[in-house]
Amino acid sequence: MNQLCNIAGWKIKIASNGLEALNILENEDFDIILMDIQMPDMSGIELTKIIREKEKLTGKHITIIAMTAYAMGGDRDICINTGMDDYISKPIEVMKLKEVITKYSSNYK
Repeated sequence: MNQLCNIAGWKIKIASNGLEALNILENEDFDIILMDIQMPDMSGIELTKIIREKEKLTGKHITIIAMTAYAMGGDRDICINTGMDDYISKPIEVMKLKEVITKYSSNYK
């Protein structure tokens, strides 16, 4: 079950797992995806690969920001090499999240 809420004027949709997120993406467009790496049914890495393959057909690009508890040295590189645009480690610092979203949201005005 997905949830829709508004925070700071942003429309936010929450998916419970990777398959639900994929289903939502089949029917709706988004500017930015905050992608958890560890999700039930399909990891954020797997989902990102699927999104990037579909983008090859559409020519569109959705900004994907990895959100992960993984904080080891090479984890950021794995996320970026998978096709994610940026990386934020958990626990999420609100100011850092706002900074990263603001960095990419200028692409959608």
